[in-house]
Amino acid sequence: MPETAKKVKVVQRYEYADYLNLPKDEAGKEMEWNLMGTGFTALDEEPGAQSESTKYVNEKAASSDVVGYETKFPFEADQIADEKCTNALYDVGRNHLIGADAQFEYVRVEMWRPIKEKESTFAARKFLVSAEVSEVAGENKQKISGNLNAVGDPILGEFNTSTKTFTPLESE
Repeated sequence: MPETAKKVKVVQRYEYADYLNLPKDEAGKEMEWNLMGTGFTALDEEPGAQSESTKYVNEKAASSDVVGYETKFPFEADQIADEKCTNALYDVGRNHLIGADAQFEYVRVEMWRPIKEKESTFAARKFLVSAEVSEVAGENKQKISGNLNAVGDPILGEFNTSTKTFTPLESE
């Protein structure tokens, strides 16, 4: 008897939600998570696995191991005057910010992975990222492009899209 076709659910780009943690007001004392949606035409993930090969004298072929990651999130966005996320990234390049001044907390939410017992809560990873703004250009509309480069390891957790709160997973 032939096997029946299986439904395949391919994750769509809109099922990722990306947030930057930015100051709520000019004073900058309170922070809030802002959706990186409107304006962003691309926001991808490149885990950048680093591998190392070893070939022992008694073997014909080398063996490779993943030894680290150099994750980055290439982005491109239209420069929209009243969007906090595009303005924050623009300011990094405009003002030539470096070091901690060019860093943000960034959360990538996997909307197709709901936490079943918690409403509006999904699997997420929080990163500290360094914003590398490589270009502000455009014939008419201005575009900002660059990378959000991960600083250290991600924190695994969950994100509530209603309250806009990230909760790290409890370590075992």
